[in-house]
Amino acid sequence: MTFSILARDPETGALGGASATGSLCVGGWVLRGDSRAGMTASQGAAPSTMWGEDTLELMRDGMSAADAIAHVTGADSGNEWRQLAALDRRGHVASHTGRQNTEWHGSIEQDELVVVGNLLSSGDVLEALRDAYLAAAGGLSARLLAALAAGEAAGGDVRGLQSAALLIVSDNRPPLTLRIDWAEQPVLALFDLHQRSQTGEYATWLERVPTRRNPSLSLK
Repeated sequence: MTFSILARDPETGALGGASATGSLCVGGWVLRGDSRAGMTASQGAAPSTMWGEDTLELMRDGMSAADAIAHVTGADSGNEWRQLAALDRRGHVASHTGRQNTEWHGSIEQDELVVVGNLLSSGDVLEALRDAYLAAAGGLSARLLAALAAGEAAGGDVRGLQSAALLIVSDNRPPLTLRIDWAEQPVLALFDLHQRSQTGEYATWLERVPTRRNPSLSLK
């Protein structure tokens, strides 16, 4: 139903995720992030939003991505219907794909990067996500968006796409949470929303709001 990518920027330590699906509201369902913990993508035939939240909590307490996923998925008798990816703040990754998710399903893991998907046209979608992210120029958000576009071009969700989302968390920047809950071309709409968020008055205002590293910043 969904393809997602989670990645850590080694230069800034920022954590990011991007997702797209053939159903509504992928951002609300799939992506969770906390710069003190990591990033998760919880999806699948019967996705659990609690999986993503509980995994984040465990990673914030110091558990690795792999151990957190093992703990969360092992306690759920419905785990064969769900899929989960995690990236901890150190850049370690892990994933789980239940066998009851619709083919094609799977994941690719490497240092500071994990891609996962289900109900995909083929495994080429995940390879395209990974390869486009690694080849793209620009900041973390631009590379994640390039990955989404490549995943769509490689076949994406077999139903086509209805929604797309981007989430970036960092200690020294405010969160960037962009969601296209429904559109005929959601990835294209997400590109446009991202461009608007990085230019003009909104981008200027972002430089003047508190961050974890500077929680006392104000408009003064």
